[in-house]
Amino acid sequence: MIDRCITGGRVVLHDRLINADIGIVNGKIASIGKVNEAIETIDAKGQLVFAGGVDTHVHFSEPGRTEWEGFETGSMALAAGGVTTYAEMPLNALPATTNRANLQLKLDLAKTKNVIDYSFYGGLTNTNLNQLEELAISDVVAFKCFLSTCGSDEPGDFSSVDDETLLKGMEILARKNKLLCLHAEDATLTNKLEQEKRAQGKTTATDFVESRPIETEVLAVNKAITAAKQTGCAIHFVHISSAEAVAAIEQAKRAGVHVTVESCPHYFVFSAEQLEELGPLAKCQPPLRPKAEVEKLWDCLFRGEIDWITSDHSPCTIDMKAGDFFSAWGGISGCQNTIDLFFDEAVKKRGMSEVVFSQLIARNPAQRFGLAQKGEIAIGKDADFFFLDDKESYTLKKEDLYYKNQFSPYVGRKIGCRVTKTIVRGQVVYTLGEPFAEERSGRLVQTT
Repeated sequence: MIDRCITGGRVVLHDRLINADIGIVNGKIASIGKVNEAIETIDAKGQLVFAGGVDTHVHFSEPGRTEWEGFETGSMALAAGGVTTYAEMPLNALPATTNRANLQLKLDLAKTKNVIDYSFYGGLTNTNLNQLEELAISDVVAFKCFLSTCGSDEPGDFSSVDDETLLKGMEILARKNKLLCLHAEDATLTNKLEQEKRAQGKTTATDFVESRPIETEVLAVNKAITAAKQTGCAIHFVHISSAEAVAAIEQAKRAGVHVTVESCPHYFVFSAEQLEELGPLAKCQPPLRPKAEVEKLWDCLFRGEIDWITSDHSPCTIDMKAGDFFSAWGGISGCQNTIDLFFDEAVKKRGMSEVVFSQLIARNPAQRFGLAQKGEIAIGKDADFFFLDDKESYTLKKEDLYYKNQFSPYVGRKIGCRVTKTIVRGQVVYTLGEPFAEERSGRLVQTT
């Protein structure tokens, strides 16, 4: 007997859009086609039914900085946005996830707080090479390092890597068959340019953008690609913001380097020309790019040169967004609107197919991270879905946000579609206009 049946939807498969029922048994997809009888029926009412989103780039800052976010509010925001699985970065928590003991802190805390399924990164820094192998055989799905300066003076905080550590770390991760994800901005050049701007008292939005030019991204990308060729390490570039960097990555792919690349909605919907008006809420690293560069990035996306889209949700408290563009916290709160915002921009306004969209927000990241049960509507996969009403428009209000700190540069934006329901392993976890249930049934997922 079918436990639950989703009926009345336009179902987005990996290669086509069909009208079909979906049968669910024990949290798995049991059938795609006509379902004659089920214990419970969920009517999609003509909406699009997508595989649940997979967001591989969020910062929830737990433990240690839970006033910024936390697993509970972060996972609720993701669920409201149609995401059913996430991978959380190793930094912004205190202590950072750079060894087995620190990972265990996260695992213990996450068990009772998540409304969707989750996984964790390990970190590669200048101080944890001797702990990397042990972390690589634990419950982490990938690793992250920074080629730009990061962290603070707080004990246990994350830090960047130098060239020697990058190579040694890549050698270890290659042996362990682990993916290394990189923040690609050249630290030497960005530090120099920032110091020059500050010394001259130049701290506007334009000054900030000029202190982190596209050149710094390309330099770091090329450095990492060279190291990957030398070590055989599989790599992935996070939040790439420029067509020039994408071109370098595309060339490396053709040369046989095991490399992929993601970008984020804010690099497509905002431009550097808007940054002064948007204010520090839209400050991020790499920074927003000029309008001409934004259009080039769209071209890269439509040519299939960007593998997937993530949020890079990087929250903080509102006081940290005060000050000039160098002193304010750099990070955008946006994970609740990655899917609806990007569907509106890519599918409704620019004509991308629903199939390609689904690959960008679910199938491709799930495959690259080895999340075999996620990212696709197919028999045997986890019954993870979201319903999208592509006929409804709404204007995002701060009251709509589930973040612990209810601000985002997307507030006030009209979005031409809306997530109305999210289902994880066959269980409804979010319905538009209804409160979340008290049960927190999210589970740890692992690579295969």
